[in-house]
Amino acid sequence: MKPEALLHPTPAGLFCPIGRFHVDPVRPVERALITHGHSDHARAGHGKVLATRQTLDIMRIRYGEDFCGAEQVAAWGERIEIDGVTVSFQPAGHVLGSAQILIEKDGLRINVSGDYKRGVDPTCASFVPVPCDVFITEATFGLPVFHHPDPKAEIGKLLTSLKQFPERSHLVGAYALGKAQRVIRLIRDCGYDEPICIHGALAKLCDYYQGQGVALGDIRPATIEKSTPDLFKGAVVVGPPSAFQDRWARRFNEPLISFASGWMMVRQRAKQGGVELPLVISDHCDWPELLETIREVAPSEVWVTHGREEALVRWCELQGLPARPLHLVGYEDEGD
Repeated sequence: MKPEALLHPTPAGLFCPIGRFHVDPVRPVERALITHGHSDHARAGHGKVLATRQTLDIMRIRYGEDFCGAEQVAAWGERIEIDGVTVSFQPAGHVLGSAQILIEKDGLRINVSGDYKRGVDPTCASFVPVPCDVFITEATFGLPVFHHPDPKAEIGKLLTSLKQFPERSHLVGAYALGKAQRVIRLIRDCGYDEPICIHGALAKLCDYYQGQGVALGDIRPATIEKSTPDLFKGAVVVGPPSAFQDRWARRFNEPLISFASGWMMVRQRAKQGGVELPLVISDHCDWPELLETIREVAPSEVWVTHGREEALVRWCELQGLPARPLHLVGYEDEGD
């Protein structure tokens, strides 16, 4: 069987015609297999959804009780039959509940890795290499220029700034799902025990993470009135980046704007966003990690779903490894 007969791109996303299901579809479909809870991969309105328990819970938190018609839980490593096709889920290391989805039929193994990272992260299960014939990889940071530094060293910059500017509120922009919780945990692991304040948009997901055993320490709501900015002198405040562009952020005491993202390697992005303290912390692989993963998985063929596709495809070809870009649309970098 040719791989394209088992899985191929369509306008709705990757589609398995034999099993009659889509993977991370960008529009409502009858049956969807979801890799993780970020909104560019997990959308509401599907008839049936198969995902990990944590991804299903996160979709319910974000979209409400009726986010889909019916749901089914996939445990790690469980082999599930769908119309003669076997699927199984393994950790992707991206955010809580994030999975790779292995699709098997007649000895052919296609692994949809979703978004993934290889670094140590206590807020989610670590990436598990899955041997396969076709490896489908993202390429968010798929250029040789991207080499991500040690996340704890980046948090060290924040802690140093807190000592240097004890009168200023340090506002750290971090996406609501995954990045915010990871940043809070990194701050804790670097020895910071003071209360950390969070924007209301993060509260439900932080509560869920803690309920799943991810220790975030003393977190408090960053509720501020015009008369109380002094309460947040020297405080760490974590919130979605969008909140730092409105009046909410300006109410804090001499706010120092930071942003935790792999894109903070690009100085122009930091400058355009008014970021005074960029923190290069990514929930995606950098270039060396992408190459390491492909070597470790040792597929016969590589398909690149989204990001900087052409450079990674070219590298594979230079190694004598067949590869092609899928040119899927609708996938952004919410969890970067």
